[in-house]
Amino acid sequence: MDTIVDRTQETETDWGSEVAEERYLMPSWSGGFFSVGQNGHVIVTPTPGVDQHIDLRHVVERLEREQDATFPIVIRFQDILASRVRQLNEAFADARELAEYGNRYNGVYPIKVNQLHEVVEELLEAGKPYGLGLECGSKAELVAAVAHLDDDERLLICNGYKDESMLRLILSMQSLGKNVIPVVEKYGEFEMLFSLGEELAVKPKFGLRVRLATSGSGKWADSGGDVAKFGVSIADLMRIVDLLQERGMDDSFRLLHFHLGSQITDIQVLKSAVREISHIYARLYKLGIPISHLDVGGGLGVNYSANFSYSDQAINYSLQEYANAVVYSIKEVCDIADVPHPIIVSESGRALTAHHSVLVVDVQGAYRKDEIEPDFKVAESDHHVVRGLYNTWKWVSEEGTSEFPELLEAYHDTVEKRAQADAEFSLGYLSLQQKALAERLFWSVCQKINEKVYATDTDQLPAELDLLDDLLIDQYLCNFSIFQSILDYWAIGQRFPIMPIDRLDEEPTRRAVLVDLTCDSDGKVNRFISGDPEKDFLEVHALRAGEQYYLGFFLMGAYQDIMGDTHNLFGRVPEVHVYADSEEEDGYYIEKLIPGATVEEMLATVQYFPNDLHRRMNEMIRQKTQAGELRPKVGIGILDQYKKMFSDITYYRNRRG
Repeated sequence: MDTIVDRTQETETDWGSEVAEERYLMPSWSGGFFSVGQNGHVIVTPTPGVDQHIDLRHVVERLEREQDATFPIVIRFQDILASRVRQLNEAFADARELAEYGNRYNGVYPIKVNQLHEVVEELLEAGKPYGLGLECGSKAELVAAVAHLDDDERLLICNGYKDESMLRLILSMQSLGKNVIPVVEKYGEFEMLFSLGEELAVKPKFGLRVRLATSGSGKWADSGGDVAKFGVSIADLMRIVDLLQERGMDDSFRLLHFHLGSQITDIQVLKSAVREISHIYARLYKLGIPISHLDVGGGLGVNYSANFSYSDQAINYSLQEYANAVVYSIKEVCDIADVPHPIIVSESGRALTAHHSVLVVDVQGAYRKDEIEPDFKVAESDHHVVRGLYNTWKWVSEEGTSEFPELLEAYHDTVEKRAQADAEFSLGYLSLQQKALAERLFWSVCQKINEKVYATDTDQLPAELDLLDDLLIDQYLCNFSIFQSILDYWAIGQRFPIMPIDRLDEEPTRRAVLVDLTCDSDGKVNRFISGDPEKDFLEVHALRAGEQYYLGFFLMGAYQDIMGDTHNLFGRVPEVHVYADSEEEDGYYIEKLIPGATVEEMLATVQYFPNDLHRRMNEMIRQKTQAGELRPKVGIGILDQYKKMFSDITYYRNRRG
């Protein structure tokens, strides 16, 4: 693996920051938070519209210089969280004002999206003026969330299947006057809740998730409709209503809820679902059920894709259109039915957290197909297959050779000669040195053919020449684990914006796929955000000897922080929290650096413990020493070296100096 020396002739284009932004499709996914500066560095604008900017490459350099940070590292721009909270609430405020909506909006943050305490606290602090609440979906999340109900009005929505211990805690919090609403998912859960209420002498208040006829859209389409995992049927809804009215407990039913999935891609699907739940609300209200809250669930999307299109990766609406669709759809149904407008609740998590987190990885090297030097000359002593490949290379290098039939013939001839070289080698007629030379000539011919194909500037290519590009793409070895840091890429094919964080004042001239440190063949990123869904490479710069090259993975703040796997025992990466501050010299300050997982910590997760491992290693060295195969001083040195590894990071550590 060598540093690439780029011999590609630079194209004559008016390259600049705007062209760089377009090349990496930043206008479609950045949300106004990221751009390219005149110096070629990625610039972070934590509050769009405010003249306050942070140089991402500068942050990385400072972390290396002052904090001795190791990579990969997650950099959190905490002010972006506050910006997203403000944007969400202002969008709903504008929609309510324009629609003359007669009630308020109350957002809640679903902590499953990113349970990290710093993230939750930052969101709650930013959400105080708007009454931002929380949503939980498990026992551990409930325990974490109830401790943050410092205001009796702060809303906590409890989704998911709840056992007796969860329901008991929820009822206890209600008895304390806290605004905790469990959302009943099944009829049996309703029965358990009211049985415990009688036992604890607490009159429960609850919500119901209804299984709508409307299905979701995109990758999470099955979150709604008849095949949905959660929610009661309309028949069960009416059974519950009948029981409540028999017991005179109509006012226990406080909230009506639906959920279409994590990422709603189509605004028309959202409108249909909101109208459907609004009709149910209106009819229940007319039956005497004084529901106060209408919860439209999560799914406010983030545009990961290159454009506003109908796909699993993109959304076809803006934040303001989302808020308008919810508010106007509810108002229209309620006005026709002549019922009060309910408090609107939404559970937006991805939209609040995705932008604030950037994963920065260092590129350790590049693999490129070996080619011959431009001035290479074949020798008379070279094998006839080698001489034949050389002649083909010379022929395709000629300026006049550019027609597809000629290029295709040259490619077929080259493939045949390579197969012949392999056969000659297996029979012992071709030396190892000559086989290596044949392979270099093969890739040199392929590269020349591919350059001619690119020069034709046409999409009408023979299939074999079209696929040739895939064979010649570089592999950039990146210091991270896909399974730890971007699990959704591997698990569900989610694409993330990826781009260099500097050198963007230079046009990138290499095409690469990204490979991680794991020993798994799936540890490769070869699907990227693009206007072309088939794009399988990233434009990058040639690596320079002695100069570190960094890539930024963006929109990493939702789910990826918390869902990581421990493949190869690569642990959590370090993270740093950055705040904008105009009074600081560089326009920001670093609040804290949290170290990543150590070797010892990761071993403990699979029941390997230092004392036992030290004992085993010590015994191994003792046996070698007693057998005279190892000097005692050398053995002690090896044991010390082994022990030091326990406190090391799990990722590749660059040598410094």
